[in-house]
Amino acid sequence: MTNSLTSPASIAVVGASKTPGKIGYSVVNNLIQSGYKGKIYPVNPKEKEILGLPSFASVAAIPESAETAIFAVPAKKVLEAAAECGQKGVKNLVVLTAGFKEMGREGLELEKKFMSICREYGMRMLGPNCVGFLDTHTPVNATFLKGFPGQGEIAFISQSGAMLAAILDWSQTAGIGYSKIYSLGNKADLNEVDCIAEAAADPNTKVILCYIEDVACGPDFLRVVSEVTKKKPVVILKSGTSQAGAQAASSHTGALAGSDLAYNIAFKRCGVLRAYSMSELFDLAIAFVNQPVPKGKKVAIVTNSGGPGIIATDKVEANGLAMARFEKETIEDLRLNLPPEAGIYNPVDVLGDAKADRFKFALEKVLSDQNVDSVAVLLCPVAVTQPLETARAVIELNQAYPAKPLVAAYMGGPALAEGAKLLSQNGIPCFTMPEPAIAALAGMSTYAGFIEPAPAAEKKNDFKPDLKTVKAVFYDVKRDHRLVLLGSEAAEVIDAYGITAAATSLSQSPDEAAAMADKMGYPVVLKVASPKILHKTDVGGVKIGVSTPEQVKSAYVGIMENVHRYLPKVVPHGVEIQKMLPKGIELIVGMSRDVQFGPMIGFGLGGIYVNLLKDVSFRLAHNISPGEISEMIAETKAYTMMKGYRGDKPVDIDAVSEVIRRVAMLAVDFPEIMEIDVNPVFAYEKGVAALDVKITLS
Repeated sequence: MTNSLTSPASIAVVGASKTPGKIGYSVVNNLIQSGYKGKIYPVNPKEKEILGLPSFASVAAIPESAETAIFAVPAKKVLEAAAECGQKGVKNLVVLTAGFKEMGREGLELEKKFMSICREYGMRMLGPNCVGFLDTHTPVNATFLKGFPGQGEIAFISQSGAMLAAILDWSQTAGIGYSKIYSLGNKADLNEVDCIAEAAADPNTKVILCYIEDVACGPDFLRVVSEVTKKKPVVILKSGTSQAGAQAASSHTGALAGSDLAYNIAFKRCGVLRAYSMSELFDLAIAFVNQPVPKGKKVAIVTNSGGPGIIATDKVEANGLAMARFEKETIEDLRLNLPPEAGIYNPVDVLGDAKADRFKFALEKVLSDQNVDSVAVLLCPVAVTQPLETARAVIELNQAYPAKPLVAAYMGGPALAEGAKLLSQNGIPCFTMPEPAIAALAGMSTYAGFIEPAPAAEKKNDFKPDLKTVKAVFYDVKRDHRLVLLGSEAAEVIDAYGITAAATSLSQSPDEAAAMADKMGYPVVLKVASPKILHKTDVGGVKIGVSTPEQVKSAYVGIMENVHRYLPKVVPHGVEIQKMLPKGIELIVGMSRDVQFGPMIGFGLGGIYVNLLKDVSFRLAHNISPGEISEMIAETKAYTMMKGYRGDKPVDIDAVSEVIRRVAMLAVDFPEIMEIDVNPVFAYEKGVAALDVKITLS
């Protein structure tokens, strides 16, 4: 994107019209009405003049080169117009026209041809099938929407044009101003990452909001947005939370790792706040624009009613915040100056008969307390309530303590409307109920945690995996026209990454099986070797605790007979012999590759309960840090058992962490791996051992 997309020196409107109601008319009219100071060139071969501006027969006929061209012509005319713009030296195209990939195969082919022309001439393109962009500070309104919002510090990026139109219309009633607005449309070229980067560089933008349905390029998103969020908050409402993408997964990890989960993990990795409704999206925006980021999680509540105070307290804890514990001096001052029935410990209940002066006193004491990071003021309407005077007191104290964010909930209607309006006009987010007020503080607190400098990563031994062995195994598997590795092959792969596994060998006769078992030492486990059999125990394909050569031979024959009986068309590769290991805590370490963000590492409680309990946490494998590995372990119920539960000795958590790290390395080193399941991993007091390993290639 050139730096001039939202502040071009000149704009050509291809398909301009003098007929009200047509898109080409609305665009030219909006440009004029917005106060745009650059040159506007209407392009229409049938007109000499449009809205008082000279009209040109073509882009080529414009005496100078327009910096940006806005297309409001039918799709069939877009290719010719694009080539003309390229030859004229136009830098940016904004394509309002629909009829591209959203219409099917023919539209997709047209979009590809269009992009080919853009690349040939080095033009960047917003759209197609979008409603344009606007910038209130340039000012420029390059959309066909009604109205022009007031100036503000919110940049809003929307993949949906209809959603953008609705939000803009609502914003004028709500009094919300914007710095920039972008409509992404089909994202054939410029996407959310480009727009986030431009908004981040804009001195008039304080917070960046996005409504998106997908991310165009996961690696670009992670790289760019991770840098942006260090400077400005990015809040995203991502729609389309279906788990359908996980239904085709064949491993436990893949079945648990839905596409929406990948977005949650990616957003957390790069410091994005995720909103789950439009209300939440804009509640957070208003809070970030008007209030400072809190220095910690400790919240104080000042209320004139016990019920809302309890609701707010519950919400504080539910959102991962903490109720502040006041200093002794604060408690003593509140005790001496509030009525005996008042609550003085947090929430501070100034009682229903409180007027503005009592609110002001309590609020000042709370704000001055060093143990308080942020404050919520809750007001219910009763006969003596002074909503306007209380609002003035809140505003005064917010200015006196500018480092602590302050939100309010004026819980009522007309009786409180004037006071609520005054608060909002003076930069204090004012809500109708306590829950969104606390949620806004929680979002700001989460962002504060994102931007805290991360502790220096502990150094790990520079382990060098045996890449040649892994490549050789994969070569043999593909040569055999398979995608799923046999257990013995998978064990060889993780052994190449230094992960201790139960000794496993593939036998193809009863005598060979017995010889392998003798060499390993008893007892052993026998398992049918076939990538076509997902659940081996269901077909009698597993024998456990086999202790003699004769039992091994008998078990081998029995497994083959069972498989032939249940699955007569399946020809196994043989039977795997595996050394039985002592029981440990059963864990799972796995990987599922997300289409947008790449490999995701999963960890949790393993064994037969993995899908039932779903006690698995995930992180992105690329650049996974020791801190992230520790976090994902601590998030699971398995962690309680690992620390030593009911007198059991704790297991080797460092060894478990190293398994996670090395599985992540394997996934990053070999992009052809689609899924990995190491389940169970036995964790012991000292060390770990992998029992079953499943690896699927793409």
